[in-house]
Amino acid sequence: MVVVSTKDEVRQFLMSRRANVTPEQAGVPDFGGERRVPGLRREEVAMLAGVSVDYYTRLERGNIRGASDSVLEAIARALQLNDAEREYLFDLARTSPVATACTPRPTLQTVRSSVQRVLDHLTVPAIVYNANQDIVAANLMGRALYAPLFDIDGTPNIARFVFLDPRAQDFYVDWRLARCVVAAMIRLEAGRDPLNTELTALIGELSTLSAHFRTDWAGHDVHEHRHGVKAFRHPEVGVIEVAFDVFEMPGEAGLQIVTYSAPPGSDSTDKFVLLAAWAATREAEAEHHNETTASRTRDDVAPSTPVKD
Repeated sequence: MVVVSTKDEVRQFLMSRRANVTPEQAGVPDFGGERRVPGLRREEVAMLAGVSVDYYTRLERGNIRGASDSVLEAIARALQLNDAEREYLFDLARTSPVATACTPRPTLQTVRSSVQRVLDHLTVPAIVYNANQDIVAANLMGRALYAPLFDIDGTPNIARFVFLDPRAQDFYVDWRLARCVVAAMIRLEAGRDPLNTELTALIGELSTLSAHFRTDWAGHDVHEHRHGVKAFRHPEVGVIEVAFDVFEMPGEAGLQIVTYSAPPGSDSTDKFVLLAAWAATREAEAEHHNETTASRTRDDVAPSTPVKD
């Protein structure tokens, strides 16, 4: 099994973050001359963090195991890491080199019936996804909003759709941003749980099949989805811009609820009305089809009535 938090991952992550910070941003004097590296030099990071150059060099080479919280905090400040990047750095430092002997945490693939009832009572689209980007539950509006993902066999997976389904390029108004965000979310989850064999397999699958994933993954970005605005080009109602909010599920580690809403009176609110009508019609047609199929099945297996002489 490939473990994400290797020495090479630590090295690539710290180098990529160092390259993102200019001397001007860090408040470091730049005395001119040609700089051999983009962003900060190792000695500049060490100075900003208050550690020796030799010590920071060892950290950047991957020898981060055992670094104190105060040192990690200082490195995070020097590299101007955001909250998700800081968490990822700490995850890399805390990963045990003998972690393969531990029992992997199972990935949840369903929700409690009470959670599904809550979803069904929401009037806005809502989905539940796990660390592997599987959509494990949704309400009617959530299934309607993500209709292209639910049109495939098996469990809908956001990452596979974004990187492997050609429809994603049209479905997401900003497909490039969607790709980068999903790759960064996967990297953050891989740092949290490097023994997640399903996530490791997903990373391998996407790396093999998608050049775009390989490019986005090489950026070493990490991202935690919390709230924001995104736009979909829905095949039935057109472009719909929504605000999303992510909520942790108490007692269900690894599962998150995402709700999608729009301001009252907005064009997207009108699109929600159209989406709800389309979803209700499609559900009614599906129920009628299922009832018809079940009726035909019963007729096919019903014993024939013997003919009397």
